[in-house]
Amino acid sequence: MKPKNGLFWLIAIVGVVLDQLTKWWTVQTFGLGEGITVIPGVLNFTYVTNPGAAWSLFSENGEWLRWLSMAVSAALAIYGWVARISLRWEQAGYGFILAGAFGNGIDRLLAGEVVDFLQVFPATRFPIFNLADIWINVGIGCFILVAILEALGQGDGGGRSRGK
Repeated sequence: MKPKNGLFWLIAIVGVVLDQLTKWWTVQTFGLGEGITVIPGVLNFTYVTNPGAAWSLFSENGEWLRWLSMAVSAALAIYGWVARISLRWEQAGYGFILAGAFGNGIDRLLAGEVVDFLQVFPATRFPIFNLADIWINVGIGCFILVAILEALGQGDGGGRSRGK
């Protein structure tokens, strides 16, 4: 018997593992506030923490974020377990969002803050982020793609999953 929503689970599990491994590497390699230039002017690895949400929103009173991350993660995991998500892009979208929410949720639950380390175009002062943040945005992108494909008459949002 094939597992239901295989792509969803594959993306969610691999995404959480990669997120946590890169955060562990960051904490083991750098002191807080330290980093290295990877591509001058384009990419730095800089270790910072964030007790809030994106762009440090709710940093002052972000205790509820840990429970929100875990509630979203639990809801998505339950959905992936009980529902049959037929569209591959939707499975991918839900899997990426679960990976991101759970990856940052683990940080918030264990440390009360999230480890961030990816600094792109440092001169722009764009906020430093992590893989979990990327996963959430990729997941949203998958849903946007489904909506575009359906609007263009693709009907099935880019393909049904084979492992129903």
